[in-house]
Amino acid sequence: MNDRPETLEFQAEARQLLQLMVHSIYSNKDVFLRELISNASDALDKLRLAALRDKDLAVDTDDLHVTIEVDREARTLTVRDNGIGMSRDEVVSVIGTIAKSGTAELLRQLREAQEAGASQELIGQFGVGFYAAFMVADRVELTTRKAGESGGTRWESTGEGTYTLGALDEAPQGTAVTLHLKPADTEDNLHDYTAEWTIREIVKRYSDFIAHPIRMAVERPGADGAEATTETVTLNSMKALWARPRGEVEPAEYHEFYKHVGHDWADPLETIHMRGEGTFEYEALLFIPSHAPIDLFSPQGRRGVQLYVKRVFIMDDCDALMPNYLRFVKGVVDAHDLSLNISREILQQDRQIRAVRRRLVKKVLATVKDLKTDQPERYRTFWTEFGAAVKEGLVDDADNRDTLLEIVSVASTNDPAELTDLAGYVGRMRDGQADIYYVTGENRTTLENSPHLEAFRAKGYEVLLLTDPVDEVWVERVGSYQGRTLRSIAKGEVDLDTEEERGEAEAQRERQRTEYADLLGWLTGVLSDSVKEVRLSARLTTSPACVVGDAHDLTPTLEKLYRAMGHEVPKVKRILELNPDHPLVTGLRKAHEQGGAEATLTETAELLYGLALLAEGGELADPSRFARILADRLTRTL
Repeated sequence: MNDRPETLEFQAEARQLLQLMVHSIYSNKDVFLRELISNASDALDKLRLAALRDKDLAVDTDDLHVTIEVDREARTLTVRDNGIGMSRDEVVSVIGTIAKSGTAELLRQLREAQEAGASQELIGQFGVGFYAAFMVADRVELTTRKAGESGGTRWESTGEGTYTLGALDEAPQGTAVTLHLKPADTEDNLHDYTAEWTIREIVKRYSDFIAHPIRMAVERPGADGAEATTETVTLNSMKALWARPRGEVEPAEYHEFYKHVGHDWADPLETIHMRGEGTFEYEALLFIPSHAPIDLFSPQGRRGVQLYVKRVFIMDDCDALMPNYLRFVKGVVDAHDLSLNISREILQQDRQIRAVRRRLVKKVLATVKDLKTDQPERYRTFWTEFGAAVKEGLVDDADNRDTLLEIVSVASTNDPAELTDLAGYVGRMRDGQADIYYVTGENRTTLENSPHLEAFRAKGYEVLLLTDPVDEVWVERVGSYQGRTLRSIAKGEVDLDTEEERGEAEAQRERQRTEYADLLGWLTGVLSDSVKEVRLSARLTTSPACVVGDAHDLTPTLEKLYRAMGHEVPKVKRILELNPDHPLVTGLRKAHEQGGAEATLTETAELLYGLALLAEGGELADPSRFARILADRLTRTL
């Protein structure tokens, strides 16, 4: 070693995570070995890829492998690879921090799971990788040398918040992680991880499909008193699961493979094993998870599937193979005819990759459609977990929009307990109904109590209740379904009268417009900072007022969405509609006609507008003023 070791502190979140690891009780500690082997396998894949891209990189890739070394007397277990290795800065970045693992949100969910008694599954669930070693070890050492560099790095920690870091003059290429194991006879460690059969069983269960040999030296007793001998054995089969015929793969094998590539703890909801033949051949093994990851809507979340070419790893999270709205799909695509040194830039333009992507997307959507038809409970699980993401495809993927519209399920006023698809809505439409009605908002409860629904309920019209932010966008982009216009009940004028009712109703509205003309003009002036117009409503039956938009205006939710994305959009003034039959409105008209106090009338107008905003789940511009005026009015009634 050519310098003195330096003692450094873990990042705060990493320190907390280590404490959870060390002091929590896990029923399945075996996953630590799976995580270390997976890390080693990744390092081997990265070295092979680096050698393909850089012909001047002086490395030998003929015998890439993982070695497990055990010293039963010293109670150490070492997982060693001859892969890409790490530089000193990479050691600090990768092991000293969990910045790429979700930080505060990760820790929150770890603690919640621990408190709920589910801590035994945390490692597999969150993919915390290297940190899993501290479940079974009192001290962990790591030595590493990056391919192409001359010196190495040594790292060591007891998991108590600090680690030491030093330089090595010489070190084998790759990485070796040595665990100083806790005593085997304590409650913290029920398995002896120095025992050959234990290691064999764990590797078989978790890592049998790893593409590189996992080797271990084992001792064999001599025959007839002869000395024991040592031989090196390969512990895994190295068979690429996706290349085997589907009928030869057990469900348990699929599930274990998914847990590896998906960094998940639960079995997948659905497995898709497919082969593309013809001018361009490939195999694909894809999985639809049974639950959404915590980073599903995070820009930094994992995306895409793994890409291999002729069993050689090319890249992880290959988003060119799967659209963003299917980002939750995990798995492997092994292409036969791509260039091994293909870059991400070329990949985006590659005709063959685009062809594979089209086939994969159609297969995934067909699988979901089959679930909807044949296994409604499983489909319901899928839609609950991933529906909000899938609906993004209605905006981005015009080629598959018709299929997506068949998959979509939404809440409606038809059945409070069940979702409906668009075809079901159309099948229940009333005679003479031309449009598909919908309303958008933050949650179902608010929408079900919205004043916008009153006339539609009274007339028996079903309304779709859309509560995801993306709903605001896709209904505008799609526009219609089966020739029926998708129409917001919170925008434009409403006319639900039948032909028989229309004449009498129009005559009545004309009389009311004449009666309320002065009040409407006055209110439009008083509330001009907030609304563009005040008019009488045909959509209210019990509420005094509601706020609506013009037919082509942005909704408030869409305004906020655009601003959150960094777009500057002008503030859109909306329309205040009054119920001419409500006592509050008729009383305001009489007070205005009789020359009531201007201040009192103005405050009443503000209250009326504020009540309409609150009824639809909107936000008041000045909540404190609204509360003060309301409190004063209530005081006068006592």
